[in-house]
Amino acid sequence: MLMIPIQQLLSRIRWDKEFGTAYFEIGYLDHAAKKIIRIPFAKIDFVEGNLFSFQLEDELGEMQAIPFHRVRQVFRDGILIWNRTG
Repeated sequence: MLMIPIQQLLSRIRWDKEFGTAYFEIGYLDHAAKKIIRIPFAKIDFVEGNLFSFQLEDELGEMQAIPFHRVRQVFRDGILIWNRTG
C-alpha cells in the first residue's frame, strides 16, 4: 500500500499517464453523513493554486470544497492502495 502524502498521490494520478489510466476512487470523510463517501476520481475538480482542497459537485449540483485532510482512502481498479486512519 502506498504511504505518500495525499497531494503527491493525487498529482501522480493526474499527471502520470501510465499510472493514471486505471479507474480511481477517492474515499473522503463526510462529517454530515458520519461516514466515508467514495467518489470516482473523474468527478474531482482541482483549482489551480489551491493546495488545501479539491472541488466536488454534490448530488444537488452544488460545488463543495473537500479538504485534502478529509481524504481517507484511494482505490485503484477497486483495490485499496492508500489509507489514512484517524
